[in-house]
Amino acid sequence: MASYKDLIAWQKAIALVDLIYDLSEPFPHRELYGLSNQLRRAAVSVPSNIAEGQTHFTKPDFKRFLRTAKGSLAEIETQLIIAGNRKYISKEILDSALKQVDELSRIIAGLIASLGEK
Repeated sequence: MASYKDLIAWQKAIALVDLIYDLSEPFPHRELYGLSNQLRRAAVSVPSNIAEGQTHFTKPDFKRFLRTAKGSLAEIETQLIIAGNRKYISKEILDSALKQVDELSRIIAGLIASLGEK
């Protein structure tokens, strides 16, 4: 593989970042340094960790960064649920975003599994 940009996981993670930025834009101003910021930082972390891990060129390092990316996805999922509970996003937007998070989590899990045990 020539580049992390060739990874479907990275490409879908970039798409998730765009979605998170778009859906958090109308959050209340009081959330600018709260939930909105946390959600965006967690989203940016996912493709960043995939990219950094792939450029380390060792399977153990790559797997460690992929696991960190999966952790960030769990953060995003939690924060999206909170945003939905606070009525910052509609149920439809929440459900759609959670589907994207779940799909990406499964893709990353598959990538981790493809790297083998050791």
